[in-house]
Amino acid sequence: MRILFVHQNFPGQYRHLAPALADSPANEVLAIGEEASIRRMQGFHPRVRLLGYPQPQGASRQTHHYLRSSEAAVRRGQSVARLALELRRQGFVPDVICAHPAWGEALFLKDVFPAARLLLYLEFFYRGSGSDVGFDPEFPSSFDDRCRVRARNTTQLISLDASDAGVSPTHWQRDQYPEVYRQRIEVIHDGIRSDLACPGDVAGFVLSEGRGILRSGDEVLTYVARNLEPYRGFHTFMRALPAVLAARPRLQVLIVGGDEVSYGRPLPGGASYREHYLRELGSGIDASRVHFLGKIPYPRFIDVLRLSTAHVYLTYPFVLSWSLLEAMSCGCALIASDTAPVREVLQHGHNGLLVDFFSPAALAATIVSVLADPESTRPLRAQARRDIVDHFDLATRTLPRLVALVGDLAAQDPAGL
Repeated sequence: MRILFVHQNFPGQYRHLAPALADSPANEVLAIGEEASIRRMQGFHPRVRLLGYPQPQGASRQTHHYLRSSEAAVRRGQSVARLALELRRQGFVPDVICAHPAWGEALFLKDVFPAARLLLYLEFFYRGSGSDVGFDPEFPSSFDDRCRVRARNTTQLISLDASDAGVSPTHWQRDQYPEVYRQRIEVIHDGIRSDLACPGDVAGFVLSEGRGILRSGDEVLTYVARNLEPYRGFHTFMRALPAVLAARPRLQVLIVGGDEVSYGRPLPGGASYREHYLRELGSGIDASRVHFLGKIPYPRFIDVLRLSTAHVYLTYPFVLSWSLLEAMSCGCALIASDTAPVREVLQHGHNGLLVDFFSPAALAATIVSVLADPESTRPLRAQARRDIVDHFDLATRTLPRLVALVGDLAAQDPAGL
């Protein structure tokens, strides 16, 4: 079986699937990504051949702002198509192509390889209402925003029309796609290494600048996001902290995440959301007890979760973060927003606690109650861990399903699709 992976930031969501397929001597596996990503991944797997394309030019300033993402996607798709044409000239014709369609890389792959089966990773379909856009009244969306996100789906819709199958990590994410396509989309999560993300003792977690050492048994509140921004409820979390800090004088707070903006709009003037809310809350945030760790290596991130007495995860109705499932896998006491798709994995009183995304007071009260009686959350913690092992474990649940899906597609007669 010949498999081609295409992802601008390879391996992306294919970190485990590509090596699993390459482990079989019967398979030939190639991966295409942006040159910078491919350089970083040299030595990724001895049987995965890596090919890079130059970062393409983006859209011109004269392009209508609804179409800038589409123009950039076409340029990227063209770069990938040129590389794919060269592969075809060399005699490589894949049975299955696994691609993420968001950035345009999948646009023309079926034109180069019409007999290949195209499997798309369908992460998020934008909607003008009912999901992230218009969700948060503090950051209102305009009619122009709704039109822009509708146009932004152009790239995915073209790729979907050419695809043979898709995979989404949650049912809610799948159901954001138009109904006509849903029957070809399997719901399979990327998977969690529950052997790595697991409960454990932390003998000594050294804080920066000589601010002390934390150990298992200390009272620790944790919050994690790729970047600290409203899409992940950072504003609600920060506004809850003064009440929590006042009620729990021995509490230490660990906050993981960068200062960039992954989703939504940056603040005017270039300030980060961290700086903005620290200014807003002033003396309500005790800097000696609130530690911004930035982006940290994975083992240190796991230690943060293992130290956690209570862990907060908040999100707009948007892509579900891996970090929530990793926190569950580590047996954290989860306090999360009552939003989709969180409800798909967390049930209030069963494996975590759900709160109103927009209520710092409700969040603070729930955090304080958990910190005051951590023993009461033991059943929730244990159930959260069981749910990950039973349904999201990479080795025993999700990866076998993904490998089987690729194999089933390869076995299908292209003429009969």
